[in-house]
Amino acid sequence: MNIVHYLDHSARVGPERPALYLGPDLHATYAELQHRVQALAGHLVHLGLAPGDRLAIYMKNRPAYLDSLLAAWYAGLVVVPINAKLHWCEVDFILENSGSRLLISDRSPEAPLPSSAERLDLDAPDFVPDGHPLGAPVDRAPSDAAWIFYTSGTTGRPKGATLSHGNLACMANCYLTNVDRVEAEHVLAHFAPLSHGSGIYLIPYLMRGCANLVPASAGFDESEFAELVNRHTGLAMFLAPTMIRRLVDHLRARGTNLNLDHLQAIVYGGGPMYERDLREALETFGPRLVQIYGQGESPMTISVMDRDAHSPYAASKAPSGPDSQSLVPVGRPHPQVEVSIRDGEGTPLPDGQEGEICVRGDIVMLGYWNNPEATSEALRDGWLRTGDIGRMEADGTLYLTDRVKDVIISGGTNIYPREVEEVILQHPAVHEVSVVGAPHPEWGEEVVAFVSLHRPLDPAELDQHCLAHMARFKRPKRYRILESLPKNAYGKIVKTELRQHLAQPQEESAS
Repeated sequence: MNIVHYLDHSARVGPERPALYLGPDLHATYAELQHRVQALAGHLVHLGLAPGDRLAIYMKNRPAYLDSLLAAWYAGLVVVPINAKLHWCEVDFILENSGSRLLISDRSPEAPLPSSAERLDLDAPDFVPDGHPLGAPVDRAPSDAAWIFYTSGTTGRPKGATLSHGNLACMANCYLTNVDRVEAEHVLAHFAPLSHGSGIYLIPYLMRGCANLVPASAGFDESEFAELVNRHTGLAMFLAPTMIRRLVDHLRARGTNLNLDHLQAIVYGGGPMYERDLREALETFGPRLVQIYGQGESPMTISVMDRDAHSPYAASKAPSGPDSQSLVPVGRPHPQVEVSIRDGEGTPLPDGQEGEICVRGDIVMLGYWNNPEATSEALRDGWLRTGDIGRMEADGTLYLTDRVKDVIISGGTNIYPREVEEVILQHPAVHEVSVVGAPHPEWGEEVVAFVSLHRPLDPAELDQHCLAHMARFKRPKRYRILESLPKNAYGKIVKTELRQHLAQPQEESAS
């Protein structure tokens, strides 16, 4: 079944229900959205696109994005979302690698692209859909590709994780069953990029006949967030942990009052949620946080930490003794998937032992587009090797320790940067931190911490803080102070750039 069937279903049972808001204002009912999607889908067929062809979307969050996404599925096409922050050179690689025939974008490249993809601007003054509107979605099998998500590419070229219509249907059902209580009057606000998780999280909301909301700013703005929460009831959203941190800082600095009765849920994921940030977020938003763990190869659906599981952190305190730090878990596996912790040879490990997190189930991707070597490396014996290090306790609670490639091995002992970062963030002067390993002639690697600060801080004071809260062998041997930490287009700290900083001389002091 074509995943866009959910749009037709909701338009049939509730044609006058709100389907799309632009900021505070209603932009389309379900009947109106269906009409626009059918007309654009007919235009795509008129252009000669056939089922299975790839269509790329490169724009910020806006109503035309949702029109393009849904119309592409309606016409049986495969959507290739491209983050609006990427450079045209990166865009061209994705177009070439995916073999996209059409790029829908509201901007023009600075120079002609080598890619053969044609460009379409839906907001161009002279654009009028040609052809006959499609009366029904093009039939697609559950195994047919629907969405190709390109990884952020921090280590080499991005890879296109290919998800099928069946994958996305499974994901939507996981969301409705385990993540959030979605009711028809709820509204999903897209503050995070539609090219990332937010774009496919709209599917369960289509299933329930809910409205989607695109901010007028076309992205994430802290003041706009507060205005929209106070304006709309039943508002839910997906946010990255870094976005939640920014919201907490903004609301506290300005003393903004939120009508929390209007806030249904903040679902977060896509990066580590540190204990300090979680406690402060719960103080600010109350028991409305839900954590999901997944990746582009298995979006949203590896594990979930529901509202009840967050309650202990509402009153938790900072670690108080050596090696007493704790990681925030990423919840328990969804019942619809299997999760196994395995060693490098693929052998399952006992409860409580750290190894690579592996996943099996109907949500796991088909493979990497046009990349059989990477596919065979990631999918082994039916299991997705996530590249994440973690452990699972006997009760099913899953802890995400780090990425395989980020583990620091010093003197033959594994040190997980995430654990060190948790402790450093407990210091009130620290704004952000990222820990990496640097080559060491005797120990193999040593721990180096990159930090940005709220105020000046002597590294010696930070070192004493670490010694008081973690085992000595884990503590950083060096501290590098940066004004801000480098991030990629999805807001994640780029450790490869930090490792390049290590080759640059710098006085190890706070300034």
